[in-house]
Amino acid sequence: MVFLSEPLEKAPFSVKTRDLSVVAKARKVKKHEYPWPEDPDPNVKGGVLTHLSHFKPLKGKSKPVTLDFEKPLVALEKKIIDVRKMANETGLDFSDQIASLENKYQQALKDLYTHLTPIQRVNIARHPNRPTFLDHIFSITEKFVELHGDRAGYDDPAIVTGIGTIDGRRYMFIGHQKGRNTKENIMRNFGMPTPHGYRKALRMMYYADHHGFPIVTFIDTPGAFADLKSEELGQGEAIAHNLRTMFGLKVPIVSIVIGEGGSGGALAIGCANKLLMLENAVFYVASPEACAAILWKTAKAAPKAAEKLKITGPELCKLQVADGIIPEPLGGAHADPSWTSQQIKNAINEAMDELNKMDTEELLKHRMLKFRKIGGFQEGVPVDPIRKVNMKKKEEPVAGKTPVIELEYEVEKLKKQISKATESSSKPTGDHLMHPVLMDRIEKLSDEFNKGLPNAPNYTSLKYKLDMLKEFSKAKSNLEKKSKGEELKLDINKKLKEVMDQPEMKKKMQALKAEVQKSGASSAADLDDGTKQSISKLKKEIELELANVLKSMDLNVEIVRAKELIDQDLKAKVESLKEETNKKIENLMKSSDLKNTTKLLKLEVAKAGKTPDAALKNKIEALEQQIKQKLSAAISSSEIKGKHEELQAEIKALECDGGLNGSLKNDDLRETSSKYDESRVEINLGANRSFT
Repeated sequence: MVFLSEPLEKAPFSVKTRDLSVVAKARKVKKHEYPWPEDPDPNVKGGVLTHLSHFKPLKGKSKPVTLDFEKPLVALEKKIIDVRKMANETGLDFSDQIASLENKYQQALKDLYTHLTPIQRVNIARHPNRPTFLDHIFSITEKFVELHGDRAGYDDPAIVTGIGTIDGRRYMFIGHQKGRNTKENIMRNFGMPTPHGYRKALRMMYYADHHGFPIVTFIDTPGAFADLKSEELGQGEAIAHNLRTMFGLKVPIVSIVIGEGGSGGALAIGCANKLLMLENAVFYVASPEACAAILWKTAKAAPKAAEKLKITGPELCKLQVADGIIPEPLGGAHADPSWTSQQIKNAINEAMDELNKMDTEELLKHRMLKFRKIGGFQEGVPVDPIRKVNMKKKEEPVAGKTPVIELEYEVEKLKKQISKATESSSKPTGDHLMHPVLMDRIEKLSDEFNKGLPNAPNYTSLKYKLDMLKEFSKAKSNLEKKSKGEELKLDINKKLKEVMDQPEMKKKMQALKAEVQKSGASSAADLDDGTKQSISKLKKEIELELANVLKSMDLNVEIVRAKELIDQDLKAKVESLKEETNKKIENLMKSSDLKNTTKLLKLEVAKAGKTPDAALKNKIEALEQQIKQKLSAAISSSEIKGKHEELQAEIKALECDGGLNGSLKNDDLRETSSKYDESRVEINLGANRSFT
């Protein structure tokens, strides 16, 4: 046995003894192979960023996997390989046959992948060689730094998070990571996160929100890991916390389904402003196999379940769950991963350009409305008889009481009948609006309602509160009207003062005052026509200015109405004066004194005939003059003349102010004036003669 007194500090080293020698060599450690170029960052010595992810490309090509529905293509592919092999061995030219077979293969591939069934898309989404989250990230980002841990002592490898840049813009990337082989799948737990993974994602969301990084999430999971330990650690709470938090983040969020998105495990990082899906990705609440096992008691019904669940991209876009589809090459994303990654990059840039234009409030509202609009409702659709058998029967109404729904229906029906009867009746009255039977029905319903109302619980207290509320509402409305009226009055006065204080308006007013003073008129009636026109013109200018100002206060209609009311009022006064004058004259003509004089005049006229002599002519003229004097004296002594003078003064004043719009004619006033100024009365004297 050999004892070494000194530590092994140097390597290699050797110890020689008589019979034994020991040699030790330090093992060379292989450096990590990174998928980036040798010098990705010139600012870092050595070029390699040692803190980057240890994820690296696979050494060899992945083993090709043929899906069941792709087997017809394998036969064509085998033929092409055999023909090429034969051409190489024999040296003959089979280029035409090879080109024909290749065209046939491409056409068959196109036909197959343009008419995929939902279950076939599910199988493509689960393809073992399908590019994973990190495969896409290293293809689309210039730099990517993976961030680990949930700050609670755990780091779930099924969810990967990190900061990366696309075209110089920084994003927070969060995604489910599946393995590319059995060893990786076991390490990544087949892309099924535990609560630690969701809490890590939550921490990165808070981090991105704090620093203002837009968030891009990649969904590719069959669902959250549903073992006993995960449930004990709060799997449901972790998912629910993520859902609530994502709706309140103030940065744009874009989610991309790159494989399969299963249930709450996918939704925990999928509450985004935009949800995009690869062409052959699926997004479901339960896998087709699980759904088939529940509904049809066998997993063999998975194709039927996949069709009914509407889980593919086109179907989800129709339902407005997904916002867009990212194309894949023929054969699926695994046929050309780099091209697929480029399409994802373009989609991210396009979505972020749109979302970056929104402010924080619009962004949050957009995210909320995206999920609020999902779903639809159908009413009035007849129920399938087979389903109706298993449905719960309606409860029978209690005897003696009319159901509320029936009452509402009856009331609505009666309302429609009343409205129809009202429209059809030219002169609607209370007794002939509807049929007596309908009236009886209304009264019956009204009595039933009024009788049942006092029996309701708390009827007295509620009625008292309702009365109090009505009183308070009335008082409040009166107070608001009063306060609004006062505010409006102050605003109008303020606007009027602003108009009158304008320099141009002041200048015109001063010029007009000087003109009036120069004319030496003591009243409006003494002004000459030129001054009156100037006053009228200035008033119209002021009114126009005020109208423009008050139009903004919705008062222009009231101004127009005020003018109309003035004209209507004056017209009414003139008509009233006419009627009063006519009545006065009629009463005078009925008096005994005037009747006797009129009869005497008629006799004298009859005696005179067609050629009266001078004495009779003088007597007739004297009687006519006597009648005129009596009528003139009676009208002049009444109140009519005073009313006429007041009305004439009022019209002259308005004409001076420019207040009349010309609808009141001067003829009306002249006609009224003549009735008491000259007392015109036409008396029929017979024999085709009359005297006025």
